[in-house]
Amino acid sequence: MENDIIFQRLEFRNLTIKNRIFRSNISGRFDNYDGSGNQARINWEEKFARGGVGAIVTSFVPVTIKGRIVPNYATIHCDDRIPFWHKVGEKVHEYGCKLIMQLSHSGRQQDIQGVENDYIRQSSTNQTESFHGFECRAMTADEIKQVVQAFGKGAKRAKDAGLDGVELHGANGYLITQFLSSGINDRTDGYGGSIENRARFLLEIVESVRQEVGNNFHFQVKISAEDFNNAVIPWEKSGNKLEDTIKVCQLIEEAGVDAIHVSVGSLFPHPLNPAGKFPLEGKYATDKACNTYDTMLSSGTLTFRNYLLFRYPALHKIFEWLWYRIPRKVYQQPNPVQGLPIKEAELHPDFRKYVSLEEVQHLLETYQGRNLEYAREIKKNVKIPVICTGGFQQASYIRKAISEGFCDAVSIARPLVANNDLVKLFEQGKDIPECPCTYCNRCLLNTLENPLGCYEPARYGDDYDAMISEVMTVFNPPPFPFIEPSTQKVMSEASEVSEASNE
Repeated sequence: MENDIIFQRLEFRNLTIKNRIFRSNISGRFDNYDGSGNQARINWEEKFARGGVGAIVTSFVPVTIKGRIVPNYATIHCDDRIPFWHKVGEKVHEYGCKLIMQLSHSGRQQDIQGVENDYIRQSSTNQTESFHGFECRAMTADEIKQVVQAFGKGAKRAKDAGLDGVELHGANGYLITQFLSSGINDRTDGYGGSIENRARFLLEIVESVRQEVGNNFHFQVKISAEDFNNAVIPWEKSGNKLEDTIKVCQLIEEAGVDAIHVSVGSLFPHPLNPAGKFPLEGKYATDKACNTYDTMLSSGTLTFRNYLLFRYPALHKIFEWLWYRIPRKVYQQPNPVQGLPIKEAELHPDFRKYVSLEEVQHLLETYQGRNLEYAREIKKNVKIPVICTGGFQQASYIRKAISEGFCDAVSIARPLVANNDLVKLFEQGKDIPECPCTYCNRCLLNTLENPLGCYEPARYGDDYDAMISEVMTVFNPPPFPFIEPSTQKVMSEASEVSEASNE
């Protein structure tokens, strides 16, 4: 595989990755309510390290307890978290995989608030978010300073835990996006107005991180190339364009960032991120948006309206018109790269009963690599490596994307949730897994209430029990191994003998 560009090492200034595939930031609510981690998180990350990815970017890791998107995500807001993250890194490193912590703050974009939060979230603005109705207030200068310092301290803890680098989550509508975006940030002080002012918050975080970890620790930033802030609500401002983002990337490169990770969108989920469909209905409860979105009803002022749109089939057309308004235009454009045509023999016969060869080909041509054009333009304007995310799962497509200069590496989330061993399949010479991701995004909706995993019944031959059994593997091994009763009796007797000898 030494001549295969997918398996060529990627050299950053302070880090070397064994191949060109990153597991992008994604995780479920596996951890404890207070933000401490547990064995399920370790099991989760091990899945992808064992599957062959070169590096894992952790899920959203809050730098303050009030900055989490949901409870039950492990945090890095205090020194007590360092030993746990050391354990996660230790397990990932067993497979020659690197672990990069994604330092994050939700701002106004919180799906489920923890009990520590009041109902008015911190943001760059006082304006209520317009899709879910998340209320917020503009941060004061002192609050900005505190959060900037929290990012720096979080980076230092990640380094102390023995991890391989950090990534700032500056994309997809979270707090850094709320400052960067011209569609969201309406401040009139030094943090609003021009792109240089809107980037000030991010640049101060970059400076804080470098002060804490020095210049010899890997440091990258995930950023939305274009906001499409009016994708769902047509009367909203459209937000940052590519030229704004290129300017930001140049500023953070100059400030000491080692790589750029390219995404898109000013909220999450966004019609263009993650790639694919928004599942409103299906055969099983796990297929239906309304069955998990009800968890969010108390989170925003507009969540009940959205729930009704998801709940009643007669209203689905309204939601679909809004949600797919921008994607219809984007996906009509030709894909900048094409992989090899899929052959029928490459797909599992049971899978083909539910998803045809023609449909798989259409899905790949529609959704794979739709951020590549953005990545290429950013790459032309910076000297540091560029990573691109966006529905990748075909080896021939990824090879072209990298060899033709669109990006230096790709990051993958949901197709890896579907096939944890995707990279090993590529190593074996396969172009695509036999049961590929269908971009259904049922994994996305289920993670609000259920363990994260692939919830596409077609990938399991419509065997619901088999699907749930695979999802639940994240809890194996358990935090406290089961001891057979006979073994437990022997251990008890041994303990009694030991106690007697000490008397």
